[in-house]
Amino acid sequence: MRARYDHLLGTERPAIVEIVSWAAGNGDRSENGDYLYGRKRMREIDRELAFLARRMKAARVIDPAKMEDRSRVLFGACVEIADEDDNRRVLTIVGDDEQDASANLIGWSAPIAKALRGARVGDLRVVRLPAGEKEWEIMSVSYPAA
Repeated sequence: MRARYDHLLGTERPAIVEIVSWAAGNGDRSENGDYLYGRKRMREIDRELAFLARRMKAARVIDPAKMEDRSRVLFGACVEIADEDDNRRVLTIVGDDEQDASANLIGWSAPIAKALRGARVGDLRVVRLPAGEKEWEIMSVSYPAA
């Protein structure tokens, strides 16, 4: 997030400001594509900068290796779950900005992560998905080594 913020603020926004000021000097702004596009892009950049600033201010670094209660599913947990047909999946609960379903990294706010929060080995949890409800049993919970 910090790298994206710095790139937008230090590189992209100054380039757009330069284009907009050049285009504004060309006269009629109502039909000036460079000016109109530049202003639009500047608003998009400013919105993203504000979003990133809020996220970085609220963000906390949590080291899953230092979790005290390793028996429950909390942030950073690697969880093995099994459904009614004994189909097993291994998921890691990560921050929403780090989620990647193809790598089994599930965001903290995802429905399955919300259902698994606080669960222990042997617990059954029901996940409400668009296709319907599905029940999962927690087979194991682990965290990275300290």
